[in-house]
Amino acid sequence: MTDRHRRELTALRLSAQRIAASAFERPDDVVRWMLAMQAQDLPGARWSVGLRLPGSTDAAIERALASGEIVRSWPMRGTLHLVAPEDLGWMLAISSARQAKWAAKRRGDLSITDRELVRAGDIAVELMSGGHAVRRDRLLDAWAAAGIPTTGQRGYHLLWNLGHAGLTVFGPSDGKQPTFTLLEEWISQPRRLEGDEALGEFAARYFRSHGPATVQDFAWWASSTLGDARKALAIAAGGLVEREFGGTPHYFAPGLEPATSAAYALPGFDEYMLGYRDRSAALAADFSDRIVPGNNGMFLATIVVDGEIVGTWRRTESAKLVRIEPVGFRPLTRKALAGFDRAIRRYAEFTGKAVEVATAPLPVTR
Repeated sequence: MTDRHRRELTALRLSAQRIAASAFERPDDVVRWMLAMQAQDLPGARWSVGLRLPGSTDAAIERALASGEIVRSWPMRGTLHLVAPEDLGWMLAISSARQAKWAAKRRGDLSITDRELVRAGDIAVELMSGGHAVRRDRLLDAWAAAGIPTTGQRGYHLLWNLGHAGLTVFGPSDGKQPTFTLLEEWISQPRRLEGDEALGEFAARYFRSHGPATVQDFAWWASSTLGDARKALAIAAGGLVEREFGGTPHYFAPGLEPATSAAYALPGFDEYMLGYRDRSAALAADFSDRIVPGNNGMFLATIVVDGEIVGTWRRTESAKLVRIEPVGFRPLTRKALAGFDRAIRRYAEFTGKAVEVATAPLPVTR
């Protein structure tokens, strides 16, 4: 793929993802548009919503989570995501069969028995029934007291299993502790989608919000087989545009216009990076190890200029101050640096804290 085609592709993705030129007014509007937003780093996930929501604040996104306007769970890939509450149930139903084999093997590795799994669910229901949100530490203590060990990764897998089975969902945070509550009590108006209707919805909304993207991108993102991904795309294709980039068909919503030149400060697990199996349009192969140092699965926050990932940034937060340390992959233009400075000022407004950028300057070109 030529550089011109890469930049055209990323400009369209910035528009589709509403990183550029967003007109959303509520946090749930953003999440509903994106269908799912990766969220194991919760502060970063809140910024992923916030950067697509003009004038929003971190506190506003937290309130949306606390009220259930948006929810956090494991709808696919065994990974935490933010989703609109009405979408969680049918998304879990699609991915459950795909995850079942992996989950059974993982339980075997952790020596979790079927009896323990059932008992853990019964205890969760006992504690949460009636609209109660139970702190993670209290739930783990209750399991341990009932003779269900939670050491190592056992506790996490039990929590994941109950979430993926559609029994529980994250509730409002209690300080720094997450809570869990019963999904059927927390989500009062779920959508009922099944079969081809659910598959078509999955594909249509992915390509609308993430396109241009390939069927391989969608299969990876949705935890789907390539066959199921192709079937879903065939159902949704009537509402999509097909165009080749680099000789490969990509799909996106009709009428999509490319974003204009700009710089952005994206969080580490943002969908702009994590929404695709092939990330080469935005990230040069020479720099991929700088995004995930040591290949440890932890994605650093990125500096994006005109669709290209050109550096990373780290945040260190205290009660009143956020310190930003940017690192460029190569010398940046003064225009790019000015754009990043504007992006960080927007981030400062979002956090409601003073922001200090590390004094060591990024390399600059004219």
